[in-house]
Amino acid sequence: MNSIEFKGLKLLIIVVIIYAILAIFDYSHFIIASSKSIKVIITLIPIFAFIIIITALINYYLKPKQILKHFGQDSGKKGIFYSLIGGILSHGPMYAWFGMLGDMKQHGLKNGLIATFFYARAIKLPLLPMMLAIFGLSYTIVINIYIIIFAIIQGKIIDRFYKS
Repeated sequence: MNSIEFKGLKLLIIVVIIYAILAIFDYSHFIIASSKSIKVIITLIPIFAFIIIITALINYYLKPKQILKHFGQDSGKKGIFYSLIGGILSHGPMYAWFGMLGDMKQHGLKNGLIATFFYARAIKLPLLPMMLAIFGLSYTIVINIYIIIFAIIQGKIIDRFYKS
């Protein structure tokens, strides 16, 4: 068992102990906390399943050389474009993407492209209609262009930082 697995197991044990203590001393709050936890888990299961499927497909169909071609050191503008599109289209909590991106990083994904991906997640396609209704077309276009520009800049800064 490596240290990451042990830390995860230790956290699980601590949470179970806290829930057990809460159940003993304040059963009504235990029920509330448990139901909220179950709702969060149910919400996350489809996201985790999607990420596991995508990771499995990537591992099965893409070889490290193919990944390096699109996301490695020589990926250039194509890598930036894919990272932006991936970030904009991605949904769910950020931490749900850590495993897949970590796996891709082991196959050569550049740190700057990871930063670009996470920065571009600030653009939420389902929320654009509401943003348009509240802030108007001009503001929505400008803010999203700024997000894209700064996602690229952030990625370049991270790449420079890691080259030093």
